[in-house]
Amino acid sequence: MRRRQFITLVGGAATAWPLAALAQGTRKPALVGWLTAIPLSSTTSAGVFLRALQDLGYVQGRDFQITYRSAEGYEDRLPALAEELVRLKPDVIVAAGLDVVVALRNATQTIPIVSATLADAVHLGLIANEARPTGNVTGIEPYVAGLPAKQMELAREIVPGASKIGLLTSLSDPKAPPQAQELLAAGRGLEVEVTSSDANRPEEIEGALEALASRRVDIVIVLQSSVLLGNSRQIAASALAKRLPTFYGYRAHVIAGGLASYGVDLEWCWRRAAYFVDKILHGAQPSDLPVEFPTKMLLSVNLKTAKALGLTVPSSLLVRADEVIE
Repeated sequence: MRRRQFITLVGGAATAWPLAALAQGTRKPALVGWLTAIPLSSTTSAGVFLRALQDLGYVQGRDFQITYRSAEGYEDRLPALAEELVRLKPDVIVAAGLDVVVALRNATQTIPIVSATLADAVHLGLIANEARPTGNVTGIEPYVAGLPAKQMELAREIVPGASKIGLLTSLSDPKAPPQAQELLAAGRGLEVEVTSSDANRPEEIEGALEALASRRVDIVIVLQSSVLLGNSRQIAASALAKRLPTFYGYRAHVIAGGLASYGVDLEWCWRRAAYFVDKILHGAQPSDLPVEFPTKMLLSVNLKTAKALGLTVPSSLLVRADEVIE
C-alpha cells in the first residue's frame, strides 16, 4: 500500500471561529477535515470549496486551516483514514464522495459531516429525511432520479443509431449500483443491448475499457463514481485510443477529454458545501440543516474529441449545450 497522503495547509492545525467565540471577542481554533477517495491532484473540488469559504469572509491561516486525507483512488483505504481523521476531533469534516460519507458515518455519529455528493442517503441510513436529516450528516444531493436514463437518450443522440451501449461501472461505490440499474432499465425500454465492465481500482480501468472495446460497443456511458472521476484523464485518453465515444454525468470528464456529459454542476455543489460548513462553525447542527438539491443540469460537449473520433455532433444537440469545448 502506498503511504497515505497527508497534507496540512498552513502549519498543521486548522482554524475558523464559531459565533460564540466571536461574541466573546476571541477566536477559538476550529479544525476542518477533508476526506476524499481520489488523489487531491486529480480534482478541483477542494479549490472551489476554499474559494467559497473566502467569499464568505474566511481567511485561510488566520481564520481557519484544513487537514486533508486521500485514499489515492483506493476505496478500501477509506475506513482507516476516516478513523484517523476522527481521532483529530475536527469541528466539521467535508466528505468528498458518497463512499467517503459512508466510511465517516461508520467512524463517528457526533462530528458534523458535510458532503456535496450525497446520494440515496435515506436508504443508506445516513439521514432520516432530506428536510430534517436528524443525525450528523447533511449537504447537497446531486443525484436526480431519471438522470441516468436521460444520459442514455443523449448518448444515442450524439451517436445516432447506437444499438450497443457499454457501461463503465465502479460498483463498490454505493452510488453506482442504482445508476447501473436505471441504465439497464432504460436500455430495455429503448430496445438496445447494454453490456457493462467494472473497475473499482485505478489499475482495473484499462482492462475494463479494453473489454468494452472488444465487445464493439457504439458508445460508453461512464458512471458517476469517485474512482472513475479521479481517473478522468486516463479514461478519456484510453477511450480515444480505442475509438470509443464516451458519455458522462460529470463535466470534469469532458474537460479532461471525454466526448460529452449531462449532469449537475459539481462546482455549484462544492460552493454550496461551504455554506453548510459556515453554518456549522457558527453553531448550527447538521440535523437542522436540510439537504439541498441542484436545480440545473449542464450539457457539455467536446468538439475536439468528436473530431478526433470522426464524429459529427448533431446541430440539434449543440444548440442545447451549455458548454462547447473547441
